[in-house]
Formats: sequence, C-alpha cells, structure tokens
Amino acid sequence: QVQLVESGGGLVQAGGSLRLSCAASGRTFSNYLMNWFRQAPGKEREFVAVISWTGSNTDFADSVKGRFTISRDNAKNTVYLQMNSLKPEDTAVYYCAAPSSTTRTFKYKPYDMDYWGQGTQVTVSS
Repeated sequence: QVQLVESGGGLVQAGGSLRLSCAASGRTFSNYLMNWFRQAPGKEREFVAVISWTGSNTDFADSVKGRFTISRDNAKNTVYLQMNSLKPEDTAVYYCAAPSSTTRTFKYKPYDMDYWGQGTQVTVSS
C-alpha cells in the first residue's frame, strides 16, 4: 500500500517562501515519477510540477516557472516543492501524487495519477 504524506503548508505573505515535503512509503520510491498538483476553492485540480526518477529532469506549470523548484531525496523517500515569490493566486491545497507504473514519460493530468496524499493548505495573503 503506497502512502504519501505532505507537510509544510501554512500562511505566508505575498513575496514569501514555503517548502512543502511529501514523504512516500510502500514501494521503491526511486522507480517512480513524482508530481505536485494544487486545487484552489471552486477550481479544478491543476498540475504544478513533476520530477523524474533521479531528479535530473523536471517540468513546471507556466504559472510557477521561475518561482518554484521541485527536488527529491531518494534516500529519504521524500519529494520537495520549494515555493518562492509566492502570490495570492498560489493559495490552494497542494497535493503530491504519483502514477502506479514505472513510466519515464512525464504525466500532467490528475487522472494519470494513482496515488495521492491528503493535501496541505497553502495560503498567501496580500
């Protein structure tokens, strides 16, 4: 049984930073892509970032490029989302997610993910 547990959310002023963590258990972490998604009230869940098995390749939504970075520590079974220059429009529940397959092809849609964390709230005040 795969478990993903996010942490690190909170309230921050615009321009500030937060680092989210997602701890994984239940399978060989290093064999799988890892994603971050977010969902704001009244909006659909949207892709934020993805990282390859080794961490050497990443991709981001246009809305966060240049402000967010994604990284992973396979020894700790943990993926991180560093969020800088936060904006009020970044306010959302942030989820880490992963597919069940060992595909190396980046996936960007919620329906491509099989495992989800419980989410962590990020609120950015203006």
